[in-house]
Amino acid sequence: MIRSGAGLLGLAFTLLVLSGCSMFGDSIDSYHGEGMSKSAWGIDTESHSDLLALPLPGGRISVSVYGFRDQTGQYKPSPASTFSTAVTQGAGSLLVKALWDSRWFTPLEREGLQNLLTERKIVRASIPGNGNGGEADIPQLASANIILEGGIVGYDSNIKTGGIGAKYFGIGISESYRVDQVTVNLRAVDTLSGRVINTVTTTKTVYSKQVSSGVFRFIKFKRLLEAEAGYSTNEPGQIAVMDAIETAVIRLIVTGIEQKHWNTAQGDESRNPVYLYYADKKLANKPNKPNKLKKYDSPNNLFSSLKMNMIDGQGNVIPGRYESDEFVVLVESIGGGMASVTTTDKFTGVSESFKISSVL
Repeated sequence: MIRSGAGLLGLAFTLLVLSGCSMFGDSIDSYHGEGMSKSAWGIDTESHSDLLALPLPGGRISVSVYGFRDQTGQYKPSPASTFSTAVTQGAGSLLVKALWDSRWFTPLEREGLQNLLTERKIVRASIPGNGNGGEADIPQLASANIILEGGIVGYDSNIKTGGIGAKYFGIGISESYRVDQVTVNLRAVDTLSGRVINTVTTTKTVYSKQVSSGVFRFIKFKRLLEAEAGYSTNEPGQIAVMDAIETAVIRLIVTGIEQKHWNTAQGDESRNPVYLYYADKKLANKPNKPNKLKKYDSPNNLFSSLKMNMIDGQGNVIPGRYESDEFVVLVESIGGGMASVTTTDKFTGVSESFKISSVL
């Protein structure tokens, strides 16, 4: 009976493993089906959506990108370490596309400048009558207002690793993960003065995950049951680099607006949620934070902190609408020596109302 029970147990595990392999095979087939589909021309990442949602510029800015190279010197782990780098070598192309998609910049061809100059020579030589030293009627190359420099400055492997697993009677399942990090630096240089007018640094994690399960046990004498199944997911390194570059471009635009290097078309960036998120990340991450005015223990302290002339010479609160960089304050007289004060945070929209004495 013991052997019979063991045989039934082995049969049950065999059916379970076969069904799991069938499901796993179906998932592989479906993945291959996706691989045989048409090529995609766009990658819908969160950073790319934010890039397209930025406020429109007052005018496109001509920029040159001579190179945006891998400055890490990192190679992939063995055995591919001799032949393949850890990050893409085409970051310059990704940066040019991000600049174009932002609608803020007009990238000028500089990485292939020698090819462009050679082609212009061919055009000049092909014009009839130009062999006698005459100047060909070819327009001058456009010059850039800003040169964008920088590159991929860091790639750190295994900044975080971990996993979990369990095994019982030769049957086990485990899960492990690894986190890498890529760092990008982008700086804007004024063409005329050579002054660095802005510089930003962004980081992006590269996440890898592996799940595996298996069974290894003797069902009965000289009858060994062994089966394995699993899968792994690796975030593409070039997608992480592209995400970091697009985030750097967004930060470059936002900080440029804050520092008055360039302006939006309508001057309404304060109402753009993407601008507010990247301009003040702490504020955007806490939209339900308490109104800052709650911390003031007296109306005098409140009004003086806002630097507003809301009290006359006799100490009476003056009704009206007052505005600071962060708040809109509405003061109304409600009679009986009392006044109603309503404060609204400009960034979060959080409002608070309270009553105070109209004579301070």
